[in-house]
Amino acid sequence: MSDMNFEQARFNMIEQQIRPWEVLDQQVLEVLAKIRREAFVPEQYRQLAFSDIRIPLGHGETMMNPNVEGRLLQALSVRPEDRILEIGTGSGYVTACLATLGSSVLSVDIHADFTETAQARLQAAGLHNVQLQTGDAARGWGNLRYDVIAITGALPVLDPLWRDLLTVGGRLFAVVGTAPIMEAILVTRVGEQEWTSESLFETELPCLLNSARPPVFTF
Repeated sequence: MSDMNFEQARFNMIEQQIRPWEVLDQQVLEVLAKIRREAFVPEQYRQLAFSDIRIPLGHGETMMNPNVEGRLLQALSVRPEDRILEIGTGSGYVTACLATLGSSVLSVDIHADFTETAQARLQAAGLHNVQLQTGDAARGWGNLRYDVIAITGALPVLDPLWRDLLTVGGRLFAVVGTAPIMEAILVTRVGEQEWTSESLFETELPCLLNSARPPVFTF
């Protein structure tokens, strides 16, 4: 596919998939138009970079559908001064979008090859405000606070430890539940001991490895 066709496919993705999903924030749309999604897709799937599918990445992981990525970015309302934590680097595409919108991104993935590949892709994109780390972050990652937290793999339950990592005014995106019923939510810390939670939409994602499971009741 030529560069011109990639640009047309990107335009069609935004106009036919992302806008109809009520992603209307101009800043988000500009970032989605700017970041070359095809550069973050595994080579064998590059022709599908703008399709309404979850593209396989390996290890049973996938990229999110473009419309879900757009809703995630819009919901988080990233500001230029925001410090961002991303759990689940994956391809590095959402990482790149967050880094373009915010001040800095710390992104963590359990798969070392994802971290290595994403690092090369982000450097090629000229993004140097990202720190990548490899590790199991399903039960949290450090104790620093962040203005934005994006969890890109599903969680059967949302552990309160995640909301505790938000600054006051900070926002967290997560997909919570078990297949086939999963719900994207936005948690906002409105006070030192007060949070709000908003249901955004239903979707389905692979769960984070080693994520906490809801209690099972037996009789």
